[in-house]
Amino acid sequence: MTHAQTLELLKQARSRFTQREIAERVGKNAKTVGRWEKGETPCPTMLEPALRDMLQTQAICNVTSDHRFRFVDLFAGIGGIRMGFEAHGGECVFTSEWNDFSKKTYIENYGDHHHFVGDIVPFPAEDVPDHDVLLGGFPCQPFSIAGVSKKNSLGRPHGFECTTQGTLFFDVARMIATKRPAAFLLENVKNLLSHDKGNTFKVILQTLRDELGYDVHYKVIDGQHFTPQHRERIIIVGFREKTGFSWDDLHLPTDSPRLASILHKTDGTEPVLSWDEDRFFDHKKCVVQPKYTLTPNLWAYLQAYAEKHRAAGNGFGFGMAFSDSVTRTLSARYHKDGSEILVNQDKKRPRRLTPRECARLMGFPDTFRIPVSDTQAYRQFGNSVVMPVMREVARIMAPHVQALIAHERDGSPLALPLFA
Repeated sequence: MTHAQTLELLKQARSRFTQREIAERVGKNAKTVGRWEKGETPCPTMLEPALRDMLQTQAICNVTSDHRFRFVDLFAGIGGIRMGFEAHGGECVFTSEWNDFSKKTYIENYGDHHHFVGDIVPFPAEDVPDHDVLLGGFPCQPFSIAGVSKKNSLGRPHGFECTTQGTLFFDVARMIATKRPAAFLLENVKNLLSHDKGNTFKVILQTLRDELGYDVHYKVIDGQHFTPQHRERIIIVGFREKTGFSWDDLHLPTDSPRLASILHKTDGTEPVLSWDEDRFFDHKKCVVQPKYTLTPNLWAYLQAYAEKHRAAGNGFGFGMAFSDSVTRTLSARYHKDGSEILVNQDKKRPRRLTPRECARLMGFPDTFRIPVSDTQAYRQFGNSVVMPVMREVARIMAPHVQALIAHERDGSPLALPLFA
């Protein structure tokens, strides 16, 4: 086999695996694989058996996998909703995410085995693969309290008057109208319910129920049932036909975990992750890297800022979090000063959460890789979903989706699932 043929085989493998996965299989590092791809160094012909084995194994897995339904992942971010639905038998067949940094994280963790597009707005709905469930965490800035306040201060429109983000809901509606999936799940901030005195949400429900004809259910769920973070989000689910779906089947743990459960362990038990190495935590010294502790100037500024607003009778200020507490909501601005969640360090200045701790705070497993800078990672986790919430909602949705699929395929009755 020639170098060119091996390179072509490598390209095929890269369409299904990350550089790191290939590197681990062939005994090299990811940077070396990157140099082969770019042609900076010749791709060794001796790789051919390993690459063919990877592709063949993947093909076998695809044939034997037990996927119960197909879904598309719109406004995907870093795939928190996707991960929840994959846990209950879903197969992702199409992804849309416009942010290049989020796309990098997404592909690093899920691969790019299917059609991945950036901006969904100009993409023809009829070109989206057929699917059973549409997932969409459509942008929330036009509806969030912070987003509305910022746009008001700048004299800009918000909600459906925001021409860049607020109208993205209608692109979701366009997709549903064209593809008619068995079900959908949409996620947004709690403030969507009250925005514009409830008119925004009223339009959304009218569109989904009256115009598209779906049986719609919605509920505000607080992520602190699953992770130590107060994070309320509205979940809107809909089914093409009336089913026995009920929020009563949702299992929300009553014993909220505490911050200590997601913090790096300084007693020698912190897991060593090869993909993190010592980026966030010094495993030899058993301490969080010092760069996450606030500088004296920043700490002094935050204290003075909080005192100023306290004197004025406002509630603005930093949020100190302790090992036995639940944090405030992690936001996309966390990279700026970390003020909403500062980790107490007793007599030392407080520190920010590390990106790995943010991943844990959002319910992502430690196998989730963070290939971007800290700034981008903070933005991504601040914009993400609490993954276990999505996994639990997927659990109670999946049987109804499967019943709809079977009903359409062979006329099976829409039996009501019995949950334990």
